Amino acid sequence: MGRSDGLRNFRFSIDRGGTFTDVFAEYEDEQGQQHERVLKLLSVDPANYPDAPREGIRRVLEACTGVPHPRGSPLDTSRVAAIRMGTTVATNALLERKGERCALVVTRGFRDLLHIGNQSRPNIFDLEIRTPEVLYETVVEVNEQVVLPLGEEPSTRAGRDPKGDGQRYGLEGETAVGVTGEAVVVRRAPDLAAARKDLEAVLAAGITSIAVVLKHAAIYPEHEKRIGELARSMGFSQISLSSVVMPMVKMVPRGFTAAADAYLTPHIMRQGMHSLSGSRVCCCAEARLNYTYIETFQSGFDEGLKSVPVYFMQSDGGLADVTEFSGHKAILSGPAGGYVGYATTTRWAGQPAEQQWHPQVIGFDMGGTSTDVSRYAGAYEHVFESTTAGVTIQAPQLDINTVAAGGGSRLFFRSGVFQVGPESAGAHPGPICYRKGGYPAVTDANLVLGRILPSFFPHIFGPREDEPLDEEGARHALEQITAEVNAYGGGGKGGSGEGGKTVDEVAMGFIQVANEAMCRPIRALTQMKGYDVTQHVLACFGGAGGQHACAIAKALGIRTIFVHRYAGILSAVGIGLAEVVQEAQEPCAVSLGESSMPELSARLDSLQQQAEARLLEQGFTPRQIQTQRYLNLRYDGTDVPIMTPCPPTGDYSEAFREAYQREFGFVLEGRVVIVDDARVRATGRSIELPALAGTMTAPGPLPAPAATTSAYFEVGGRLPTPAFRLKDLAPGHCVPGPAILIDEISTIVVEPGCTAHITSERDMRIELAQQAQQVEEEAQQAQQEMGRVLQRTSISVNIKERLDFSCALFDDRGNLVSNAPHLPVHLGAMSEAVKFQISYYGAHGAGHAEGLKEGDVLVSNHPQLAGGSHLPDITVVTPVFNQGQIVFFVASRGHHADIGGISPGSMPPHSHSLVEEGAAIISFKLVRNGRFDEQGMTELLLAPGKLGVPGISGTRNLRDNISDLKAQVAANTRGIALVQDLIAEYGLGVVQAYMRHIQANAEGAVREMLTAFSEEQGLAEVGTVVADDQMDDGTPIRLSITIDRRDGSAIFDFDGTGPQVFGNTNAPPAVARSAIIYSLRCLVTRDIPLNHGCMAPITVKIPEGSLLSPSADAAVVGGNVLTSQRVTDVVLKAFNACAASQGCMNNFTFGDEGMGYYETVAGGAGAGAHWHGRSGVHTHMTNTRITDPEILERRYPVVLHQFRLRPGSGGDGDYRGGDGVIRELEFLRPLTASILSERRAVSPFGILGGQPAAKGTNLWIKRNGRIVSLGGKATVQVDGGDRIQLLTPGGGGYGPPQSSWQHTGGTDGTSGQQLQRRRTGSNEFSVPVRDGGSVHQYLRNQETV
Repeated sequence: MGRSDGLRNFRFSIDRGGTFTDVFAEYEDEQGQQHERVLKLLSVDPANYPDAPREGIRRVLEACTGVPHPRGSPLDTSRVAAIRMGTTVATNALLERKGERCALVVTRGFRDLLHIGNQSRPNIFDLEIRTPEVLYETVVEVNEQVVLPLGEEPSTRAGRDPKGDGQRYGLEGETAVGVTGEAVVVRRAPDLAAARKDLEAVLAAGITSIAVVLKHAAIYPEHEKRIGELARSMGFSQISLSSVVMPMVKMVPRGFTAAADAYLTPHIMRQGMHSLSGSRVCCCAEARLNYTYIETFQSGFDEGLKSVPVYFMQSDGGLADVTEFSGHKAILSGPAGGYVGYATTTRWAGQPAEQQWHPQVIGFDMGGTSTDVSRYAGAYEHVFESTTAGVTIQAPQLDINTVAAGGGSRLFFRSGVFQVGPESAGAHPGPICYRKGGYPAVTDANLVLGRILPSFFPHIFGPREDEPLDEEGARHALEQITAEVNAYGGGGKGGSGEGGKTVDEVAMGFIQVANEAMCRPIRALTQMKGYDVTQHVLACFGGAGGQHACAIAKALGIRTIFVHRYAGILSAVGIGLAEVVQEAQEPCAVSLGESSMPELSARLDSLQQQAEARLLEQGFTPRQIQTQRYLNLRYDGTDVPIMTPCPPTGDYSEAFREAYQREFGFVLEGRVVIVDDARVRATGRSIELPALAGTMTAPGPLPAPAATTSAYFEVGGRLPTPAFRLKDLAPGHCVPGPAILIDEISTIVVEPGCTAHITSERDMRIELAQQAQQVEEEAQQAQQEMGRVLQRTSISVNIKERLDFSCALFDDRGNLVSNAPHLPVHLGAMSEAVKFQISYYGAHGAGHAEGLKEGDVLVSNHPQLAGGSHLPDITVVTPVFNQGQIVFFVASRGHHADIGGISPGSMPPHSHSLVEEGAAIISFKLVRNGRFDEQGMTELLLAPGKLGVPGISGTRNLRDNISDLKAQVAANTRGIALVQDLIAEYGLGVVQAYMRHIQANAEGAVREMLTAFSEEQGLAEVGTVVADDQMDDGTPIRLSITIDRRDGSAIFDFDGTGPQVFGNTNAPPAVARSAIIYSLRCLVTRDIPLNHGCMAPITVKIPEGSLLSPSADAAVVGGNVLTSQRVTDVVLKAFNACAASQGCMNNFTFGDEGMGYYETVAGGAGAGAHWHGRSGVHTHMTNTRITDPEILERRYPVVLHQFRLRPGSGGDGDYRGGDGVIRELEFLRPLTASILSERRAVSPFGILGGQPAAKGTNLWIKRNGRIVSLGGKATVQVDGGDRIQLLTPGGGGYGPPQSSWQHTGGTDGTSGQQLQRRRTGSNEFSVPVRDGGSVHQYLRNQETV
């Protein structure tokens, strides 16, 4: 795999980015000496060259050989040994939605499956619900169906009598065996004649790329193969079969992945890879494609390229031959090169042996738009499912996490707070200093602080791209912001007067905020996963990273920074060092054990042979090939598999146990381990890392600095700072800070207290002598770490996997300070729970005599009396003591799978009293003097079953309850330790002052919003708006909001709301408060800290005995999941923010004595002042994910016939409401099914002349064809072959239908008020930023419980 002859001596590694293309060339001269050449050029410059990678190759060959290579002639490849490339084209195409036109071919009934996804929304406080559009342009539904039979052995899915049920309710169709060995029943083979007709229409529309996604294709791919063969015969050029692209069970992510492949692969080949050759193997294994880019390639190179190996960087850190490169594997192509680059090059002569043999490195890649962070500890860290730009990709990807903070991140001063991003100025128009009419950005702050020297920067700015950076313009922009800061703080307008901040201080403040934003994911990758961040080396690369590396390392406590000599193009270097990878994978469905290992070993042998054979075909020798085997394992009944590599002992079971213990903090004893997939990764290495140079000769004295400037630092202020050119420094030189080191592609700031050492390889090692941290980040980190501990140590699926929990910090009065819940229904309620406990143990409370002591931990869940939401949500509260006094409280709230009552899951649809819903706890010392009172807690949880009331049970899952409570205690203990660390470092006074400040900031933002709304609506100085709605049973919810502009306060008065009902839609006061704080947070429209300050301007009045303040024994389970939605609709209606959303969670359950299933179902979102409502999404007080169709059918005795949008169900208007969904399930055996829903009698309202949405409908379709309407709330005994069809409500419309955009007012049909249109949401300019990685996914999951 090296040189093929004496001439082919140039190896090119190229990273084609969105803005720049980096070229790293290695070659030998005639004496055999190795040389390197680097080049950076614009990725798109049509006036000078058609293709950047080819132009880079041309320039290098011409410069190094001295032989002219004219642009107009085919490029001579006789000296080219290999070409390796990476690209951001795929990422940019996803972000900007500029891929190939394509179509989705899917099982009938699921045309909107990828639109709905998991039904959650990406930002819970975004009323507009902005989500990226689907990748496909049109949909073809295929009339086919594959069903999983019950089998013959009793199980939770099959029930007690599967044979009898099979005879009574048999499945008609042909039985077949899937690739996993499982039996399937083919009810309907694909209707190929109908499919051909539909596909002809697709071709006629000019679409030649399709993604084929059929249900259960991962285990029975025959139907997809038939569609693929049909499409190939018709002339489709790209056919991405989901069963080939990623043969894993889970229809939604597999479908996204196939769609991404069909959307990206042709685009990459045409847009980014004019420098490639050969034929393209489509994901339809039988098809080979010849793209038009080959003609472009042949016109650009000579015939010799056909014998040049051409590889592309994949998201997993491995290279793929051009003929096997796919779009869905290219999402991280460029960043993956950087990962491989730092992972393989972060080493130096004299490095401590521990670091050499057990490296722990943090990759820090800061660019103009965003920063990528990752971790390497001797092995590549992968994720196997990641969401980027709204598309879930199911493929191995390096765990690279992106934060929207880069050199182009915009600077804002809002309500007394410095904010950096997430909006980005990008490269165009860019920061102010780019001279393109841009926006104040991080680069401007660094320029003003003297950390960037314009005289050493290329003169490529301004309209003619021939001017230097505009330091004067950047300073003027920062002076304007400084004036705002000082005016807000009362320091005057001058910017440097007494009490005011200087421009330098303001600029440094923005730099500190940006640094903390970049520290956050690094802490999440290390501390929150049990690794000590201080033991890592910070590997810094990327264009802007060197300006921030010392500050980032100080904040994290990292002692060593490593900067490679080619840090500015390290992605290209990494691509040159990467291995060629071949992966083979197939799904399984067996239990792990001695009896199954022979079959699994045979499968792995087969996969290994396939992968190695492909590498051998590419010219690798057996000695160059290494393989790693994996089994994707999970505990039976859980949803979190772990890709487990084969250990040296061959004992997968023990390896899985160790990995599970490390990830979650426990193992499930006695639980069967299921094998979901078998996987083999084969790598071919042709490049060996060069040996490090030995000892260095004395370098001599430091050269004179190229310049001396005045730079500003956090410690020391303005200091004289020498600037050195890196090319003037020799191995062995040491440069003490402060200093600035400059080369052609990067600037590195060496801060005071740091020393830069030039290594034998001319890389740079910076050693730090001090560290610092900030209170804000630590407070937020405390809550995140509490959550991570709770997740790791809990045992139930709700907490461990669905992440249905919240953690928060409160002051000594119970006011919320810092919150990491991301669950709307928990937002206001937890504070009420803490305040009740303070009162309970206070001077006049029932627990006064006992009081609170250090080591006590409290537990409660009573909705009406103790600030709870509903009984399954149990809150654990721990006081934080300092010198004998309570100074803070930490609390965690988790949803427990069962708490007793009349039905499993403690969510009964027909409860009439609280006792029917489970155990109710007002206050109990779960831990007393440091001892966990398991016996006392057990008695409380089992108490309902001892009442003697028929049908009422205590908890049905005591073991999980106790385990999860212990996990909540552990989370609180971790939170206390972090808070006490803060106090020890900064002092109690400083910490409390800061907590009051962030509360005041949130309060100020809400007061500003209330005042602006009052003025916008033309209200009196003390004016009132009103709104109302009604439940399906006619119970009214009425609200009047009186806003006082004199201080920005408001009174929310629910007088006129109907009385408590004989049912379970009653809602405790904490639920109404949650709806209010959620609505206020949405209305502010910008990112503010969520804490007590949001509610400080608000007075809430709720009539006792009403629907929203029921008696202590009233049933409330429906209030939490239904009434909460209606209250939110009313609050937002009063503010004229948007029309009603579906106003329901559509709670659907089914099961029997041995099995139970619960889901909530999406609907339509209400339209607003400048947006259409989103269709098929969860809104407001819930954001629960729904089970994937294939997982649902594998685990439960049902068949999902359709899950699609309900066309026309959204209300008409100037802006239309979103449509609801149709979800239809067939039962394979007798079960009990229940529905708890609203908006079946009262339509979701429109606003300002907008039309109401369609009401929901629940239908029972019996196997004999009879259809029965179930109403809103029902429990029925379904038979095998029966179906339940849910038609969920849409969202209301906004504004009269067909009205003009200029319409400014209207009459709300319910309240009769004259209301004005309101604009909500941010209109700030920003370029798109990639997301993804395990940290992003964890936070995303927490927001989509």
